[in-house]
Order: sequence, then C-alpha cells, then structure tokens
Amino acid sequence: MRLKVEFTTEPFDLDEAPAHALAAREVLDAAELDAVDVGPFGNTAEGGADAVLSAVDSLLRKSLDAGATRISLQVNVVGEGDR
Repeated sequence: MRLKVEFTTEPFDLDEAPAHALAAREVLDAAELDAVDVGPFGNTAEGGADAVLSAVDSLLRKSLDAGATRISLQVNVVGEGDR
C-alpha cells in the first residue's frame, strides 16, 4: 500500500523557518520516501505505508519537541496511477 501525507506545522514564521519546521524537514530527509515536497505553507511526502507511518510518528514527536503548537495532517491511500 502506498500513502501520501500532507501536513503543516505551526506557528508560522515567514521571515525564518522555525525550529519545528526544520525538525520536520530533517525527518523527511532521513526517511525512505519516494517523493517529498517541502514548502512554506504545506508539505507532502509519499511512499510505502511503513515508511510513511514511521515518518509521521517521528515527525509528530520531533516537531512537538521543537516547539510546534499545532500540526495538521492528512493521510491518503494512493494507487500507482495517482502519482
């Protein structure tokens, strides 16, 4: 099964990436994911279910530890043709 996660961490800071956003980026960079897109207002990552779910667990823990006060996320099952 393939999964796609879309998420944002808050609070926002348009002048400089906050520590919680950098922590999330580090998690995504280290994960064995097929596709990652990091942006100022939202992030997406896609891969096998185990890789995505493991990354989400680490992302939540590390972003909260780094000061995130809110993390919004959505996980979707995607088919091979949905890439």
